[in-house]
Amino acid sequence: MAAPKVAVVGAGVIGLSTALCIVETCPSCSVTVLSEQFSPNTTGDVAAGMLIPHTYPGTPIHVQKQWFKETFTYLFAISNSSKASEAGIHLVSGWQVFKSTPKEKLPFWSDVVLGFRPMSEAELQKFPQHQFGQAFTTLKCDCPPYLLWLEKRLKATGVQMYTRKVADLWELHSEYDIVVNCAGIGAHQLVGDKKLFPVRGQILKVHAPWVKNFIRDGDGLTYIYPGIHRVTLGGTREKESWSLSPDPGSTKDIFDRCCSLEPSLREAQDIKVKVGLRPSRHCVRLEREVLSQGGVKLPVVHNYGHGACGFSVHRGTAKEAAHLVGECIAALQGSSSRAKL
Repeated sequence: MAAPKVAVVGAGVIGLSTALCIVETCPSCSVTVLSEQFSPNTTGDVAAGMLIPHTYPGTPIHVQKQWFKETFTYLFAISNSSKASEAGIHLVSGWQVFKSTPKEKLPFWSDVVLGFRPMSEAELQKFPQHQFGQAFTTLKCDCPPYLLWLEKRLKATGVQMYTRKVADLWELHSEYDIVVNCAGIGAHQLVGDKKLFPVRGQILKVHAPWVKNFIRDGDGLTYIYPGIHRVTLGGTREKESWSLSPDPGSTKDIFDRCCSLEPSLREAQDIKVKVGLRPSRHCVRLEREVLSQGGVKLPVVHNYGHGACGFSVHRGTAKEAAHLVGECIAALQGSSSRAKL
């Protein structure tokens, strides 16, 4: 059979990294990325890009850990290369602090990040409202440069990219052999997934170059994440809110909460407000499906619904999705050779 044509729908961090893994694992494929929006207009461009996983209730912990470990290993190698600056990836150390001691003092990812340990009494004095904390070093992606770097790598391998709104996956069946759905929150409409819901996130990007360490409240709502050029302050988690308009009340609340953790932020300059919709589900949808109409079949691989954890697991889930694409190709080749017989 001729080189299988694969369409990846979606050009956020999940779509681009999935396309890259498909190219790496199935070099005989012809891969095209179709998306209504490209960077800097994707949800990924708003994300803080910190590698600190959240837990998916519907996914086994060992699977989540594998996704995170593969992503961390991949980005750590980039951070130790000459490409680190262009890709926007760097190591950052800091603290996760809790107002009361959590049930789980060792999260499942504690041995993947670097140097994970309980905070000392002396360190905790910096946070008088908190009584327990963890110190560690992790990775941060500055998202717009990382997405552009992924695009550049894809283009170098011959991947085509087109701005196109796909209203129904079936509309691609005459042009492509396999379709990969990485539509993020767009999958709510694209495939009618009622289990997918937005969790609205509002953040601030500020100029505060003296802030070098991350600080994250254990509740996951308040965080300070220093990037290469700007510091991300967060945040909000508003379930089922589709609004992309900044809310001035939330801006003030985020700023005040972050200043209570790091009072020097009162001096921060040039505050920009960003809003994104996290594509949230009980678990990531990562599976094969075959659509069929009138005896015609279209193999589909779904990889979406990463919620607040997209950057933390993007490479791990992309590798798994690429493996599923490989299974689809094998099935297609098997059926075409049977047809010849």
